[in-house]
Amino acid sequence: MTKPLLLLWTDGAEPYARAIAEAGLADRFRIETLPRAATPDDASLAETEAILSWGPPAGMLARMPKLRFVQALTAGVEHWLARADLPPGLALSCARGTHRVQMPENILGALFHITKPYAAIAGDNAASRWTRRVSATLAGQTLGILGLGAIGAELARKAAALEMRVIGTKRGVAEIAHVAKVVRPERTDEILAESDFVVLLLPATPATENFIDAARLSRMKKTAWLLNFGRGALINDADLVAAVRAGTIAGAVLDVFRTEPLPAEHPFWAEEKIMVLPHIGGLHPQRDSMVAALLVDNLRRFVDGAPLTQLVDRQAGY
Repeated sequence: MTKPLLLLWTDGAEPYARAIAEAGLADRFRIETLPRAATPDDASLAETEAILSWGPPAGMLARMPKLRFVQALTAGVEHWLARADLPPGLALSCARGTHRVQMPENILGALFHITKPYAAIAGDNAASRWTRRVSATLAGQTLGILGLGAIGAELARKAAALEMRVIGTKRGVAEIAHVAKVVRPERTDEILAESDFVVLLLPATPATENFIDAARLSRMKKTAWLLNFGRGALINDADLVAAVRAGTIAGAVLDVFRTEPLPAEHPFWAEEKIMVLPHIGGLHPQRDSMVAALLVDNLRRFVDGAPLTQLVDRQAGY
């Protein structure tokens, strides 16, 4: 029997090939590696049954008649679901869960940036200037998490250790450790009104497009901060700029944007109370190894005919 062809279509495929070999799966596939900017030849396209990819060029999936499984390298898959050539029965697995450690740490870093004066002190250091500054505490503050998935639950655990009160939203309401109140997304306004910090961890779907607009920003405390580590399309950019300028909210820390890199002329850059992060939330020195572990698990399931893990629910959009 001919072994299935697996295409590792990404820059730096070595961690993935190594993980496959260490798992004892290398002899169960024909494995080809290809840089992200390159294009497979016709023979490879015709034979490929599984791929690891950021996303092939438009129309290319239609030239892969044997393709049965795609392992995306990201947790967000709206760019996959928007493809006109995505076959309805193709198994699409996302990298959900691979940000569980680094994303909460980066969000905590943003919370410390807001409440601790280290950035200002760095400026004092550069000027050899001694200035006493006072830190605000996170203890006793309320953290609202919109989207209590794996990342949100881990963030809640870490925030609770800092003596924060954690509340949030989840589609399937259930008790979550370290979270004082969990409500459905329809009750988002309750979370906005109670929170000192609001963290967006929602996926990009038609239902969440411009989810944070002028109306929802007006539900927040004037002293509250908005942190977006979900997707750029969750926020109406113009409404956020207007809210910060008017003092409707205290400010925002943003890690994701509709267009990346964020254009130099975008008004976010000019707002003192809006911090632009260069999409660092999910980056981690071992991130490839974490995604590789997910790939290996799914490849083992693939050859054994078992259900794949982290499959995307196309109706839900993630």
